[in-house]
Amino acid sequence: MRTLIIIILALSFSSLVKSQSHCWQMRASYDIDLEMNTTNHSYTATQRTILYNNSPDTLFELFFHLYFNAFQPGSDMDIRSRTLPDPDARIGQRISKLSPSEFGFIQIQKMKQFKKEINYKVEGTLLIAKLYETCIPGDSIVIELQYNAQVPVQIRRSGRNNKEGIDYSMAQWYPKLCQYDAHGWHTDPYIAREFYGIFADYKVQIKINQSYCLGFTGVLQNPGQGACNKPLNTNGDAKLEWIIKAEDVHDFVWAADPEYIYQSHTCSNGVLLESYYKNDPSSKESWEQLAHIVDKAFEFIESKYGPYPYPKYAIIQGGDGGMEYPMATLITGNRPLISLVGVTIHELMHSWFQAVLATNESLYAWMDEGFTSYAEEETMNYLKSKKLIPGIPSPTPHKENRDNFTTFSMSGLEEPLSTHSDHFRTNKAYGMGAYSKGALCLDQLHYILGSKLFDEAMLKYYWTWRFKHPTPNDFFRVLEKTSKIQLDWFQKYFTETTKTIDYGVDSVYTSESKTICRLVRFGEFPMPVELELTKTDGTKMSYYIPLNLMRGCKIFDKSEKVQMQPAWSWVNPYYELSLNISLNEIKQICINATHELADIDVSNDCSLLQTAE
Repeated sequence: MRTLIIIILALSFSSLVKSQSHCWQMRASYDIDLEMNTTNHSYTATQRTILYNNSPDTLFELFFHLYFNAFQPGSDMDIRSRTLPDPDARIGQRISKLSPSEFGFIQIQKMKQFKKEINYKVEGTLLIAKLYETCIPGDSIVIELQYNAQVPVQIRRSGRNNKEGIDYSMAQWYPKLCQYDAHGWHTDPYIAREFYGIFADYKVQIKINQSYCLGFTGVLQNPGQGACNKPLNTNGDAKLEWIIKAEDVHDFVWAADPEYIYQSHTCSNGVLLESYYKNDPSSKESWEQLAHIVDKAFEFIESKYGPYPYPKYAIIQGGDGGMEYPMATLITGNRPLISLVGVTIHELMHSWFQAVLATNESLYAWMDEGFTSYAEEETMNYLKSKKLIPGIPSPTPHKENRDNFTTFSMSGLEEPLSTHSDHFRTNKAYGMGAYSKGALCLDQLHYILGSKLFDEAMLKYYWTWRFKHPTPNDFFRVLEKTSKIQLDWFQKYFTETTKTIDYGVDSVYTSESKTICRLVRFGEFPMPVELELTKTDGTKMSYYIPLNLMRGCKIFDKSEKVQMQPAWSWVNPYYELSLNISLNEIKQICINATHELADIDVSNDCSLLQTAE
């Protein structure tokens, strides 16, 4: 009996731990020594990876991503691109037409566990290793790799010779451990969508022709001198060795080009801001202005979303658009100032949501891309208000996104945000879901909570969950605790359905000396409602109707004179607002007068009772 009780307790404890993924997470370290051959665009490398098993599970096998293998005809990325109804134009059918010299690949030569060779197999972009000695909870495992690799021509994110002439954009270039969490291994094949990685410490040594200037994640350990702060060439070799370290990051990117202009700027928060770009007359002036603008952006961003925790950030011309990595970004650089700042701010904001909070992007791309897009809109509006970039600041910086998404939501193409990012039926649905609806999530939460509670909640989210891979439940629970408003209804409707928000003014009439305003909910997505009444003398009055599911109310600024009303039950499509105002004193009644609610049909939001004579 005693043995049975112990077993039951052990199983219960294990189940509890698994249900609370934030109680533990894996940890890793990488030590990579790479030598680049720029003649044939290949490299050889040795890699020592340590995985610290902080899980309650015994590991019998390991999985690594081999991302470069996606750039071969017949790969999952190639087939997926050729079978989507609206493929990414950067990919299209290009992979299917690559010649062997243009392929990307990582070929494993040897794989050892504690100095002993182990069996492995490669399945597309996955390396699968069977351990000869299991790794028990609390233990660590050392894996040593030797591999050869070829850099593909630039197609998506990484590669050689991009359209702006950057020699090497080195993203997803090494065997990277797949994430293991309370849901097990995450072994998604690479089809050019999202990522999810283990926080790790990196030491990377890159040997490359001395003519090259490098930008990268992390901090150079052997800095030298000159225009690119290259390591000193003490022995006269044709190649220089760059020794770089990065801590508490889940990926490592670098780029190389012999013609990079290098600039550094120490921001007011102490962060070293590095810029690497080509000497293009059409964009050089914009690049020269960029560091000062980003410095000022940091001040606003940190006040809203928490401090930037790393010592540096590198803005590197490269890649095929804009792509985020810890401590760095690859962006195409031949842009006017407003575009250059926009893409930089977007990628910089990923430092909070992708790099530090590090949600599983494959499952919850909207918590990264969407939240980043919202913060980008806020930051760009701030920069306009400070006259640091062209444009007039808007009192409603999210209106364009709100309108775009409400239009899309009526197209029939929308899919729930709970869809895995790799499995959306169209690129359009993925993009509008991850970016636009994800941004709309914060936009509508701001509407529900109000500025004060929303700002407090976003900072609390950062401090509670940084470096811990939060889930949607974790995010919404922080907002609930901060605001004392229940939000489970919003979470379910917003992330698991495609139901829409649509309210209107049904009728306004007199009953027993009072004016009754009858409101109607046409859509299936319930929300709190704000109403503005305009009297014939021009006086405006504001009313707030909470949703009964909230079990609480929005907090308005003291300067806003808002009359609180009884809650609207979500089951009732109608609501009657009783007003102690004569009907002939009312000029107009409008819901959503501030246009903050994502109402799909605004044509019925107002009722005009009196017209000007």
